[in-house]
Amino acid sequence: MEYNDIRTLLNKYWACESTEAEEAELRVFYASHEGTLPADLQEAAPLFRYYHDCSGIPEMPELFTDRPAPWDEPQQTGIIRSITQGWMKYAAAVLVAAGMLYSADSFRDKRTSEDLAFRDTYSDPKLAYQQTQRALQLLSKNLNRGKSQMEKIAYFNEATDLVTGKN
Repeated sequence: MEYNDIRTLLNKYWACESTEAEEAELRVFYASHEGTLPADLQEAAPLFRYYHDCSGIPEMPELFTDRPAPWDEPQQTGIIRSITQGWMKYAAAVLVAAGMLYSADSFRDKRTSEDLAFRDTYSDPKLAYQQTQRALQLLSKNLNRGKSQMEKIAYFNEATDLVTGKN
């Protein structure tokens, strides 16, 4: 079969206008073709090869067509099923209890940490004052270091404005 005929059949297939016989021709063509195909025909090759491979699967025998589908059958109850259902209920109850204990424990920890935040850490007011002064001096030192770096950026911005002619 020529490539132009295959292109015509493919166009009919993609437009949903092909017959089953034409689709069978496409399946046979792609399954039996050896060698390279033109680029526009290569994209459909895996699809029709798959269809060809699946077309060899035999139909279900008449013997099984009268049986209801597995999801339509009534559920069987047995000892295994009742054990697993009971086990799942207990597992769910244990997980809920563990979650409640965990949340209560984390709530208690949060409350104690909040209480510690509002307690005095120093009993001697002079020592607390000295520690506060040291912390504020360290903060001031770091802020001044950052300020000197910002001044360098300001000089750089002024220089770029002069070069580019912005005022």
